[in-house]
Amino acid sequence: MKTMMKSVVVALIAVAASQAIAQESPWLVRARAVYIDPDNKSTPVGGVGASDRIDVETKTIPELDISYFFTPHISAELILTYPQKHKVRLDGAEIGSFKHLPPTLTAQYHFAPGATINPYVGVGVNYTRISKVRLLDGAGDLENDSWGLALQAGVDFRINERWSINADVKKVNIRSDVYVGGANASHLKVDPVLFGLGVGYRF
Repeated sequence: MKTMMKSVVVALIAVAASQAIAQESPWLVRARAVYIDPDNKSTPVGGVGASDRIDVETKTIPELDISYFFTPHISAELILTYPQKHKVRLDGAEIGSFKHLPPTLTAQYHFAPGATINPYVGVGVNYTRISKVRLLDGAGDLENDSWGLALQAGVDFRINERWSINADVKKVNIRSDVYVGGANASHLKVDPVLFGLGVGYRF
């Protein structure tokens, strides 16, 4: 009888431990649809005329986010996608396009871990790799990369122990000098706000 009781107790402890591990898994993966809304601030082209004549298009992109929880309140999130193509306009007329790859790493604080509604804030760094620039029939160019601050706020709506719905907004600094014929013609602050909506899965 004692042996049977011990076996039952051990089994119950094992089940409880496995459930605790599942609940406390440090990994969370999210898939989001993200709407990119650039700020589009630029200096006068060639130093003359009006400001803000250069415009980068808005766009909706897919995004994959991987989070690791160091504690229930503190996590790090790596934000990934594939190179995205954006059209560029000058005074409303299309002058070409470029591609950018913008991985972003943020540190987050979660206010109510385990609750049905869990808001969070984050701060981190964005690295944007700019490539395949096609501006002004080859006469225009951008810098190859950009480093900038990333600010974030969002909320997870818990469905069950593993699944959640996520809403997220980020402000990211992405900036580049604009060259025409090899000369610096303007400085562009894309600085987009990114509105995201998606689902999360906790391993």
